[in-house]
Amino acid sequence: MTIDLKSEINFNVEALKIFNYQYNNNKVYNKYCNLLNITKVSKIEEIPFLPIQFFKSHKVLCKRNYSHIFKSSGTEGKRSKHYVYDIDLYVKSFSKMFKMQYGKIKETIFLGLLPSYLEQGNSSLIFMVDYLIKNSGQSESGFYMNDYKKLFKVISNNKNKRIILFGVSYALLDFIEKYSIKSNNLVIVETGGMKGRKKEITRDELHERLKQGFNAKSIHSEYGMTELLSQAYSNKNGIFKSPSWLKVLARDINNPLSVKTTGKGALNFIDLANVNSCSFIASDDIGEVYKDSSFSVLGRLSNSEIRGCNLMFN
Repeated sequence: MTIDLKSEINFNVEALKIFNYQYNNNKVYNKYCNLLNITKVSKIEEIPFLPIQFFKSHKVLCKRNYSHIFKSSGTEGKRSKHYVYDIDLYVKSFSKMFKMQYGKIKETIFLGLLPSYLEQGNSSLIFMVDYLIKNSGQSESGFYMNDYKKLFKVISNNKNKRIILFGVSYALLDFIEKYSIKSNNLVIVETGGMKGRKKEITRDELHERLKQGFNAKSIHSEYGMTELLSQAYSNKNGIFKSPSWLKVLARDINNPLSVKTTGKGALNFIDLANVNSCSFIASDDIGEVYKDSSFSVLGRLSNSEIRGCNLMFN
């Protein structure tokens, strides 16, 4: 099955088509639906959402062959694996969303301060940023690992060019501890995660510290994960906007089969770009979904709550 990531798309119709396709072709998802005794649905709220932990314990895919394997960061034990059949679909998804959010890729300097992702390898985030770097047409674009001095020089020497810096939280904090910088053309996109390197802090506290260190009016955020082939972005205040092919719902923490299109709860995702793995994922994040389909992330489920969602499959 193929999916066209259009700006205007009849999302519900496509989601129901993909449910039928994945129920019939994804063995893991088929078994999960059968255990719930849900084999047919008439609206997206009835679709079963696969707990995200199954990407750690099972091979979640519709086709036997695949071109890439993306792996999650390994700070919490076993890494999730996303088996990608069509890498071009991933490229279309992230590049189209990026252009919608930030405009053209050319003539932009892309900087990656993502040391832990580079060290562990097989990261979907690294794949995305590497693509942006290679297609930027700018010699200064690149990954800077822990070379903060060189990164500082690149930003300082290119104040007339648009620069987008993708950085993991702890590395951005390390950078501003050593350097203070101001550039009106610099966009900082934090990708989350202390990765065990620093004490966890709230997003609001993180952004306040980064705004001071970079002398920036706002800090942008990218919401993505190994298990999704689509991303959402926030320009400020931690409010994320999704592309038309990614929908977020809120599920009842005490009843994982109860979902709603707005309100607070654990976050469920319908990612049409995941057509060849599983498009219906119940994440560990807790947040709020708003009437305009934007969402915020407020925290994470505890291990006991996660365990309760998965008992039926064991």
